[in-house]
Amino acid sequence: MDLYNALALLLVTAAAFAYLNHRFLRMPPAIGLMVLGLAASLLLVGFAHLGVRPILDLAQLVKRLDFSTIVMQVMLGFLLFAGAIHVDARRLGTLRWPVGALALIGTPVSTVLVAGAMYGLLPFFGFPTPFIYCLVFGALISPTDPIAVLSILTKANISKSLETKVIGESLFNDGVGVVLFVVTMEVAMLGSQHVTLTHALGVFAREAVGGLALGTALGLGAAWLLRTIDNYQVEVLVTLAVVAGGTALATRLHTSGPLAMVVAGLLVGHFSRSGGVMSDESQDYVDKFWELVDEILNAMLFVLMGLEVLVLHIPGRTVLAGIMAIVVVLLARWAAVAVPLVFLRLIPSFKPSDHGIAVLTWGGLRGGLSVALALSLPQSMPRELLVGITYVVVVFSIIGQGLTIGPLVRWLGVGQPTGTAKPVPELD
Repeated sequence: MDLYNALALLLVTAAAFAYLNHRFLRMPPAIGLMVLGLAASLLLVGFAHLGVRPILDLAQLVKRLDFSTIVMQVMLGFLLFAGAIHVDARRLGTLRWPVGALALIGTPVSTVLVAGAMYGLLPFFGFPTPFIYCLVFGALISPTDPIAVLSILTKANISKSLETKVIGESLFNDGVGVVLFVVTMEVAMLGSQHVTLTHALGVFAREAVGGLALGTALGLGAAWLLRTIDNYQVEVLVTLAVVAGGTALATRLHTSGPLAMVVAGLLVGHFSRSGGVMSDESQDYVDKFWELVDEILNAMLFVLMGLEVLVLHIPGRTVLAGIMAIVVVLLARWAAVAVPLVFLRLIPSFKPSDHGIAVLTWGGLRGGLSVALALSLPQSMPRELLVGITYVVVVFSIIGQGLTIGPLVRWLGVGQPTGTAKPVPELD
């Protein structure tokens, strides 16, 4: 019954906040829901301190929610598949070098830089932390949130090419970030003296290569099934089965479920639009179904993140450390975007754009994935510290960066005014 009550609470709250945001605030959904969730939680915390019984019961209900399991094993696969199925795979293929470099090179670079900076700076706040735990933090905070950034950049009417780079990189660096997190967590749990380089590389290969292979098999298999029928109800069920069954199978095989869902979504989306796989009616129903799933789960996720304030204990020193971490994460993000460009300049057709670097840096929003990974940390680690810092970074990222990325895009001239054919700078 607790699970049903929790889902009912999330759905009702998400619907109410979505209405209020659309009717009055008119912010991008991710930002509006986060703001309303935080405001409601802070108000409820005040009532909880006064000992109001219903509020205390609500806090206990939120506390019993396994945020990490809900996000990692339920929401994330559906959100990544929903995002990937709407991406133009052909356009993404033409941008494979920048997207691949940003995800495969940029994410590890960000992880290492964040870890090194946090290891050196945390003692100044009274939190001396072993380097391996700083590396775990670097891995969990480096992935960006494709759902939040896409909804925000779309409103800024950004060029299609740059939008594809941003969302494509975010989708893949989510998967790469989870793989890095799994590897660093295994080293932290077993101890570096018990983990060899061969073992670490084996874990990375199992997660990454296994996830890519599983996603490819699921995507091609689903595309073949969709080609053999013309019934939109069954076709929607097939795509649902790919995500639900694929995520469960990835967990069973100890491979990366996020990577598998990104690849499967890209393949299903590509083949369904290439002609002969789906009728126009089926395509329309499948697209609208996954848009609706995306909106509902996204709303629930950001409401859940806001309600977590009810049960999180974040002392003042942790908030200060979190503010410091905001600067560290942004600088690491800039390096994670800039470093791959050094390698990409070797490609004759590549023409870097400073505007592209700025948009990718400031538009690299952190979201629910980082919070879920932080909440999955065991008590044997400095969990409370890392969760608190993560939450401060995510709140600033969603609200601070989210509210300013649109004006930044327009100020830099990367946005394209509606109804015009103004050329825009490219990050090729």
